[in-house]
Amino acid sequence: MSSAENTARPVRDEDAFDVDALTAWLAERGEGPVTEVQQFRGGASNLTYLVRTVSTSSTNGGDLILRRPPSGKKAAGAHDMGREHGIQAALQPVFPYVATMIGHEPDESVLGSEFYVMEKVPGLILRQDLPEPLAPEEADALCGRVLDVLVALHSVDVASVPALAALGKGEGYVGRQVRGWIRRLDGSRTDDTGDWSDVLAWIEEHQPADVGQVLIHNDYRLDNLVLDEDLQVRAVLDWELATVGDPLMDLSSMIAYWVEADDDDLFQLFRRQPSNAPGMWTRREWVDRYCARTGHAPSERDLVFYEVFGLFRLAVIAQQIWYRYVNKQTTNESYALLGQVVSYLEQRCRRLVTEAGGATASGSGA
Repeated sequence: MSSAENTARPVRDEDAFDVDALTAWLAERGEGPVTEVQQFRGGASNLTYLVRTVSTSSTNGGDLILRRPPSGKKAAGAHDMGREHGIQAALQPVFPYVATMIGHEPDESVLGSEFYVMEKVPGLILRQDLPEPLAPEEADALCGRVLDVLVALHSVDVASVPALAALGKGEGYVGRQVRGWIRRLDGSRTDDTGDWSDVLAWIEEHQPADVGQVLIHNDYRLDNLVLDEDLQVRAVLDWELATVGDPLMDLSSMIAYWVEADDDDLFQLFRRQPSNAPGMWTRREWVDRYCARTGHAPSERDLVFYEVFGLFRLAVIAQQIWYRYVNKQTTNESYALLGQVVSYLEQRCRRLVTEAGGATASGSGA
């Protein structure tokens, strides 16, 4: 398992930009010239490009990553490249799992949108399936290392880094998230969007109080990690949603993506990481082991809230992309089934809410 899956492809026409302009911009920062630009598959939120250069100043031989927002309607406050760049730049001295930043450009006239560039961290990114099988004990050990990095992130002394401390808005993070994601759903509805009212009423009624204020990633999962050949974590990617907030809400978003081997066939279609491989932890194991490490002790009903909210949040992310597809703001055919994804997640949330009346524990494989 010595090399990463090459997921970079030719740039989609709708996502192309002026490479000469990028070369000039990089030259001002001692990088380049650019020899090739490719686009990483997906790009469901921000667009991500591999920029190859002949530079030898970078520690990885000149491979860079460029991030920029998608075209079309965007949620207020979303796709803030300056914020994402600034978080990583501030975090790097106190958290070793961050790429080196090259620079941020707020002027949209350069490439047609705001963007930032960082060094590419070489290594393995685990996608939908493992490139080679892992023994169950190796998968278990990998989960342990991934947990170690999450705990380390939540242990960062935010107060000692002014740029990170500024992200915090104080107590009430859970409530702000509930209200914010409901607004995002309302702002991206299409004709086929479900009712959601019963699920949203349950979420609003059962939201727990914050358990703490720490730096959280908000999209922590295997395919946002770069691993070395020994499956040690080298870097955490995609800091778009990072902020200071409740650490259990970080766990909420993580388990929403964690598809287990015995989940139903439709949920299996969502799997973006090899979380179903033998030896990988279950959602409940993630919760229990994280809480054992951190001392948090949420109730069974609170655990249902975290799982339901994580799935709801995932549905809203899919709905926002589906809105852009329906309104022809993107022609990426990989988004053509997202309307069905949102519908399924609505049903899954509703099933968990119904089972919550019987004190069903989170991670029960609903």
